[in-house]
Amino acid sequence: MSTNGFTSEDDSRGGHDQVCCLLDGGDRCQNQAGNASYSKRIQKTVQQRKLKLVRDDTVPHIYICDYHKNMIQRVRTKRKRKESMDGRGSPDADDDYPEIDFFQIPVNTLRRYKRHFKLTNRPGLNKSQLAEVVAKHFRTIHVNEKETTTYFFYMAKNYKNRLDQKGSDVGTN
Repeated sequence: MSTNGFTSEDDSRGGHDQVCCLLDGGDRCQNQAGNASYSKRIQKTVQQRKLKLVRDDTVPHIYICDYHKNMIQRVRTKRKRKESMDGRGSPDADDDYPEIDFFQIPVNTLRRYKRHFKLTNRPGLNKSQLAEVVAKHFRTIHVNEKETTTYFFYMAKNYKNRLDQKGSDVGTN
């Protein structure tokens, strides 16, 4: 019987009673393993980003802890820019803005984003591949901050009553 993608009860335990399978800088990680696995694709990312993570071959599973999963995801979504979008050439100008973790966004939202912006890619992408495509596109969008802020204040000031009344309209008839 298959439940949540697992084929047997033993497989479905994930990492609840297991320790992370990674060596971090030569030392074995002692954190509890989660349900994220250290696949070949993740290994390739770790090698490309020169992280000091290696799978311990003596461990019979490939589950990693949430700490290492988040570390790998942060490295995958981090962008390196030679020049900021404001045109002043300051590489530090982008540090004021938080990085968006597209891996935490639901799949249907990522698909809607892809459809809205008419992004073309091969069909059948999994969530992480879709998140990478969306993140790559999102980074290319130029936003005029002054214009956007001005428009936001205009809309908030002139249409605030409509937004406030939406919740109070329910059940007043």
